[in-house]
Amino acid sequence: NHLDCGNSGTLMRLMCGIMASRPFETTLVGDASLSCRPMRRVVEPLARMGANLRLAEPKGTPPIVVRGGKLRPVEYKLPVASAQVKSAILFAALRTPGQTTVVEPLETRDHTERMMSHYSIELQKRPAGAGFAISLSGEQFPAVRDFIVPGDISSAAFWLVAAAAQENSRLVVRNVGLNRTRKGVLSVLKRMGAQIKEKIWEFDEPRGEIELFGAQLHGTEIGGQEIPNIIDEIPILAVAGALAQGKTIIRDAHELRVKETDRLAAVTKNLSAMGVKVAEFDDGLEIQGGQSLMGAHIDSFGDHRIAMAFAIAGMFATGETVISGAECIATSYPGFEVQLKRLLLPNRERLNR
Repeated sequence: NHLDCGNSGTLMRLMCGIMASRPFETTLVGDASLSCRPMRRVVEPLARMGANLRLAEPKGTPPIVVRGGKLRPVEYKLPVASAQVKSAILFAALRTPGQTTVVEPLETRDHTERMMSHYSIELQKRPAGAGFAISLSGEQFPAVRDFIVPGDISSAAFWLVAAAAQENSRLVVRNVGLNRTRKGVLSVLKRMGAQIKEKIWEFDEPRGEIELFGAQLHGTEIGGQEIPNIIDEIPILAVAGALAQGKTIIRDAHELRVKETDRLAAVTKNLSAMGVKVAEFDDGLEIQGGQSLMGAHIDSFGDHRIAMAFAIAGMFATGETVISGAECIATSYPGFEVQLKRLLLPNRERLNR
C-alpha cells in the first residue's frame, strides 16, 4: 500500500506510529518538499519498539517503508523536543502490550494527549525537568465520541500580526484554538506591546475568542522553553520584529533549518530584500526593526508559512511586493488570498494616512 502524505510532515510522522503495529507493509510518500525532510528522528524510537522502517539513504528522507508487526514497550527520551515524534510513539503504544513512556526535554504541544483522554484512553503524565514523561499502557480501545476541531491559531497568527502592527486597529478572531501549549504567539505579541484579551469556552481542546488591539510594537527576545510552542509562528513573528521599534532576537530555533525550507535562511533573505537589517545565526536571527519596508520580489521557497508571512509584510511596504510560488499557500490555508484581498485595500488606506 502507498499512502501519499502530500506536504504534511505531521501526517507522515504520525502515520509511522500508526502503521508500525499493522501486520502488513506500507510505503509513505510525499511531495518534493516533504521528500527532502529528515525522518530518522521518528524511525529511531519506533525501531526500538520493534518496528521495521526503511528510509531513502544516505539522507534518511522519505519515502518511508513501514513493515508493521508486534511491538514491545520502551521508555524513550526525546533528544529534541518534538510533539510529532512524541505522538508517533504514543500511537504505536496504543497497540503495544505493556507500558510505553516518552520523555520530552521541553514541554511540547499536547493535542495528542488531550485527544486520547477525550476518547477515554488512559495516560499518566508527570513533570520531568522542563518537560513531561507521558506513559500509556497498550491494548486500549478508544470510545466513540464527537470532537470539535477549533480554528488553527498558527493560521490566525498572520492576521494577529497584521493587526498588532497597526496602531488603533482592532481584530476579533472567533472559534480559535487556545491550547496553552500552542498560543505562545499571543505571549510574544503582548511582550511587544499589543493588547490582547482571551475568552475560553471549551476545555477538552481549549478554544474561544481573541480580541486584539494594535499598538506601536517594540522588539523582544524569543527563545528557550517557548520555542517548541511557537516554532511555526516564528516567520511571521520575524516580520513583526521588522515592523517593531528596536531589536528582536530569536534564539534556540535550530528546528527551522529542517522545515519545508530552511526558514531562518528564507526569512533572512526576504527581510533583507525589503530593506531590513538582519543577522543570521545557526539557531536564530537578530532583526533591527523600525525601518521602512520596501516592496520586493520575494521567494516563497515553496513554503506556505514563508509566503504568508511576507504577504503580510507586503501590506506594510512601500511599492509592490511580488511573491513567487505563492500557490504553496493552499497547503495549509486555501482561503488566505481571498481574506488578504478583503483586508488589503482598507488597510492600505489607513497605513498611507
